[in-house]
Amino acid sequence: MKVSKDSVVSLEYRLHLGDGKVVDESEPGHPLSYLHGRGQIVPGLEGQLEGMGSGESKKVVVAPSQGYGEHDPRGLQTVPRDMFPPNAQLQPGMTISAQTEGGDVIPITIRELKGDQVVVDLNHPLAGKTLHFDVTVREVRQATSEELEHGHAHGPGGAH
Repeated sequence: MKVSKDSVVSLEYRLHLGDGKVVDESEPGHPLSYLHGRGQIVPGLEGQLEGMGSGESKKVVVAPSQGYGEHDPRGLQTVPRDMFPPNAQLQPGMTISAQTEGGDVIPITIRELKGDQVVVDLNHPLAGKTLHFDVTVREVRQATSEELEHGHAHGPGGAH
């Protein structure tokens, strides 16, 4: 079977930013599984996987517009220090997680500490970066009706 819309794809990947230094990768023996064509991985990678079969490998370069987007200067914001827990050891460059009112968890990068103010960056840490993926498709299978209804891949063989 080939990768196509609504197939479940198990994928081993390594991600670097062009310098060979790995910034993310699947755990050995535990490929990433996702429901293809549902926007669950960056669009530039998803499009390049279309038509691949089990065991096939590829190097994929994804421009920022097809990855995590361009860096948006409006994402740099200054907020009061008391928005963070009092015992939080904030340091420039560190990334923390925050929950939106809608319940989504987003990464926030601390850019600068200015007395009782903190400059944060709400852009994804990989926004504005060209992504270099080394990928191997480990398995492609038809999604179960339950996976299609739930909108995500389940475990091996479709088990939830």
